[in-house]
Amino acid sequence: MSPRPTYHPGTSLVASAGAHGLFGWLLLAAVAVFGVTGANANSLPLYSFSGSDGAYPLAGLVQGSDGDFYGTTSQGGTSLYGTVFKITSGGSLTTLYSFNDIDGRFPSAGLVQGSDGNFYGTTVSGGASNRGTVFKITSAGNLTTLHSFSGIDGLWPYAELVQGSDGNFYGTTNAGGATGYGTVFRITSGGSLTTLHNFSGSDGAYSYAGLVQGSDGDFYGTTYAGGATGYGTVFKITSAGNLTTLHSFSGIDGLWPYAELVQGSDGNFYGTTNAGGATGYGTVFRITSGGSLTTLHNFSGSDGTSPYAGMVQDSDGDFYGTTYTGGPSGYGTVFKITSGGSLTTLYSFSGSDGAAPRAVLVQGSDGNFYGTTTRGGTNDAGTVFKITETTVAPTNKDQCKNGGWATFTSPKFGNQGECIQFVNAPPAP
Repeated sequence: MSPRPTYHPGTSLVASAGAHGLFGWLLLAAVAVFGVTGANANSLPLYSFSGSDGAYPLAGLVQGSDGDFYGTTSQGGTSLYGTVFKITSGGSLTTLYSFNDIDGRFPSAGLVQGSDGNFYGTTVSGGASNRGTVFKITSAGNLTTLHSFSGIDGLWPYAELVQGSDGNFYGTTNAGGATGYGTVFRITSGGSLTTLHNFSGSDGAYSYAGLVQGSDGDFYGTTYAGGATGYGTVFKITSAGNLTTLHSFSGIDGLWPYAELVQGSDGNFYGTTNAGGATGYGTVFRITSGGSLTTLHNFSGSDGTSPYAGMVQDSDGDFYGTTYTGGPSGYGTVFKITSGGSLTTLYSFSGSDGAAPRAVLVQGSDGNFYGTTTRGGTNDAGTVFKITETTVAPTNKDQCKNGGWATFTSPKFGNQGECIQFVNAPPAP
């Protein structure tokens, strides 16, 4: 069995980071500074966390039906145990809830909005047994703990939930269960939990990833370790709990898959491994529902290293994701990759604008991508950012609003007014 991250709930999340641990921040200091590659997108920091409003966001955002974005921070807030927040596309943030330990602490996962309009999520620890919780929260910040894990039904749920077509929510725990290697579970909106599968090690172990429901109705996911080689697996599981191991990583095709999968419009599934591949820096892969895996890209360092996050597919068919480290400054990147494996680095973080992105991106209704960084920003407590592929010049005033003026580099504007003035009276060719 390969080594697992060293984080133990109840300790400081940042202090307990390891080189391949959940947060691995210390790895930034060890990553060489690679040659600069051209940026093809602009990132606008929307918000820098200060601690009292949350700190170290590890999860991505979800856009609610009201148009705002909702997310979690792993630490900070009133009790320092993490928060739930919402933020507008313009960067106005509201802390909706601060965890107090008895209702959970250290949320690592993002939220999912249920069909009832409420948001559902997990905390890594805390709750009645200090082994993690499942909760729901309204858009106004009213939180209900749905389930506290006891250990035998799983512990340390790191991953976000997914709502299945049957209306129930499905997820994974990193450890616990009958064997200690983690579980797959189903939970109703009322809090009734059923353990669907206990990982045995040979079929996978220590899952950090959420599930995705495929078009065939089955759920697909990854385990960080276990399988035939101990380097992690891709699996599918039915809603009744019948699990099939689709692939065991060997190292040369990647190892330690940390992130959830995404099903592409071609019906295949796409994902990342945190390490391994031809260079050891991680990979992007494609896998069919039958288990045939193709390595699409081996990260080299200059284009990023150690991707913790999954990807999202744009309407153009390309996939967008982040790397935790690497890039010109070593602080991580945003990239896009085609289904054929052609990768473009869109943005490289510098530290002041964020560092160590480990969460999946979300494409907003405005077409821009939104995400979080674990560190960096004004207070080095993480950021929320918006990224858009470079536009040469604005063609209408709406592109200047909500911070859009800051995304243009040719010409570059000092404020929204200058951008609108350019649109109203562009220079003669």
